[in-house]
Parts: sequence; structure tokens; C-alpha cells
Amino acid sequence: MRAAATRTPVRRRQAPPPARKVVLTGCGVLSSIGIGVESFTDGLRAGRVGTGDITAFDTTGFPSRRGHQVHGFEPSERLHRIRRRDTGRATQFAAAAARMALEDSGLSEAWLRDRRGIVVVGTTDGETGELDLLTESVLAAGIAVFTGGLLGRTATGSLALGVARELDVSNVETSTIATACAAGNYAIGSGFDAVRSGEAEWAIVGGADALNRKTFAGFSRLGLIAADECRPFDTERAGLLTGEGAGMLLLETEESALARGAHIYAEVLGYGLNCDAAHPTAPEADSVARCIRLALTNASVKPEEVDLISAHGTGTVTNDNTEIAAIRQVYGRTPPRTVGIKGMIGHTMGAASALGAIASALAIRYGFVPPTANHRTTDPNCEVDVVPNESVPAKVRVVQNNGLAFGGNNAVLLLGHHPSTQGEHVR
Repeated sequence: MRAAATRTPVRRRQAPPPARKVVLTGCGVLSSIGIGVESFTDGLRAGRVGTGDITAFDTTGFPSRRGHQVHGFEPSERLHRIRRRDTGRATQFAAAAARMALEDSGLSEAWLRDRRGIVVVGTTDGETGELDLLTESVLAAGIAVFTGGLLGRTATGSLALGVARELDVSNVETSTIATACAAGNYAIGSGFDAVRSGEAEWAIVGGADALNRKTFAGFSRLGLIAADECRPFDTERAGLLTGEGAGMLLLETEESALARGAHIYAEVLGYGLNCDAAHPTAPEADSVARCIRLALTNASVKPEEVDLISAHGTGTVTNDNTEIAAIRQVYGRTPPRTVGIKGMIGHTMGAASALGAIASALAIRYGFVPPTANHRTTDPNCEVDVVPNESVPAKVRVVQNNGLAFGGNNAVLLLGHHPSTQGEHVR
């Protein structure tokens, strides 16, 4: 008699858990128009322009000394754990903005420590300013100035690590992303993925950069520095103004935020990334348009649902023309209002799209569109509603935030209105 065949039970694959909604509950800001989210909001509403003479380094010999510097920042007043002597200015910016975001969210360090988290900071220059200072010291005093302590201040990875140290968290993944001027959006996308998938319960993400001679000299040599002001999309625009600052965002799940009655600035809907590598500096319109479509698809947003675009808007002829051409590819001849806040805060490099994301979230929560400052006449090649010079009240439900970087690194973020903020449009 043949033995009965035994069957191996079929194991049914378990469906992956549904993606969780991710919301923004805390913002930390350092900028030339204000420190802290309240001051930054007031500056955006007022169309405040933070341009002034750069004092962070010696500008003698350069055709312009204008830029956007953070004033009134005292590390000892903002930082509890990391020490000024051990860290560079960009790391101090990132850590201070992260602490502000935590305080703004209403969460505590203990809450963070009890849960798995992620810290991601985007940057263009890292601690290049510290390298500038070290080089000057070597030229003046010799190679003996190369000490371990001074070299430690120059590490780019210290931006994210400095945040973790400042907030005393260890059950955390840290990374510093150096995709130039799109890095802030890259960082936000990374944190969004981690929280949405359940890999992390919270994310502190954004971007930071400090003014430095190397970048200022580079843009000067490229002929991209404006003589007086940055004028995005203006017929008479003549370039950008370098700036510094940080924008850090605290992300958590919608469930977590609602359970504790947190204020929610906006929901993170999705993002898109691509890199065309077509040219070291010049953007490529088709590639930017593809990135916008990737973001809309990822966020399940239709073009007609977007109320506002926070543009990269550097104030250079090529960038502005290319960006508007890409926007028209996606949105047609009547795109949403498209504003460039770099007229107010300068080009803050790796912090640019992070500060743009915060400005987008503030527009959603408080019901206004920040202006494109320093505007005179819109370039016919950029014929969109740039909301010139004065903010306007508006019901803003979905905002697209663009970050376009050298090398064709593009990052587009979509933020949306959250129902819990109903009736909170008046600040």
C-alpha cells in the first residue's frame, strides 16, 4: 500500500501594512528675515527682504558684497548640548533649527528617545566655511594649526550627527545629503518615506548651510551674483544673492499627531526626484517637467488641484526661464500662482527647498501667498502670476515646492491642507 502523499501547507502572503499618512507638526527656521517660525511667518507676510552687506568673511576684491546673512543667532542661547568650539556654523544652524522644530511640535526629547526615528539634513557646502577659516589660519600660522579638534569641525556628516547629539537621541538613523540646492527636498522625501512605511515613528529633516567664501567666489566667477537684489522672474533680473540659514521640519504620523491634539501645518503628500546630468550648471526643462509629474503621481494629486507653486526661482535668466517652461509643460498656459521667496531670503543653498517647504506649509495653514519681492516687471518668458511684492490672502490647499540643483538634481515636494486645521487660516 502506497503511503498517502503529504502536502506542505500553502503560506499566504500577508499584504503589506497600508501606508501611513505623514504630517508636519514642527518647524524650525533660521533666515535673514527672521529666526523662529513666528518671525519667519511675519517676514513672509510682510514681504520683508533680508539683504545686507556680508560680514561672515572678507568680501574685499569681489564685485559685490551683498548677501543674506543670519543675524542675532547666539549658539549658547539656542543649543543645550553641542558646543560651539566643537562644531561649525552650519552644524549649529541645523541643530538649533531642529531644537526649534521639536519645541514647536510640542513633543519632548523623551518622546523621541522612546521611538525609532530618522534625522536627515540636506546641504550644499557642509562645513566649507570652517575649511575657509582653517586655510586662512594655515597660511598665517603654518601647518601646526591642523589639530584634530579643528579638523573635526569641517566634517559634512556632522550636520545630521549634530542634530542627534543636540537632542540626545540614539535609536536613530542619521544621514547628510549633499545634492546641492535640492538637498532640503531630498531630505524631506527621505523622512517622509521612513515614517510612511513604518521604519520610523518620527523624522527631523530639512537643510542647512552657512555663508562661505568658496561658494561666494564660485558664483561670482560664474557671473551669477546680482549687484543689488535678487529679482526672480523679473525682466531686469541679474542673478542671485548667496544666503545662509536652516529649515528643519518634524514629521510624524497623522495618528500620532491627532492622538495628542497637535497642531498640524500640513500633510506631506508625496515627492518626485530625478537627475538628468545634462549639464554641470544649466537646468533642463523636460527633466524638470518629468520630476513635477513624478511628484504629482506619487502624491496622487492632479495638476488642477495645485493652488500654488513655490519655485526654485534663483533670479538668474536661464534658471527662471527653464523652470517656467517646465511648469507650462505640466500645467499649460495658466499655471498656479508661482512665487520665488529667494527675493526675500536669498539663495540658502541646501536650506533653500527646506525653507521653501516651510513657507509652503505656512501658506496652507494661515491662508496667504507669500510674495516675489523686489519685483518690477515680469519677464515675458516668465509670464505667470508671481504675486509681486505684497502677500495676498488665499485659500491654499495644495502647494508644489521646487528644488532644482546643479548637475540636474531635481526634487519636487507636494504639501496639502489637513482637515484638522479647518478654521485656522487666520493667524
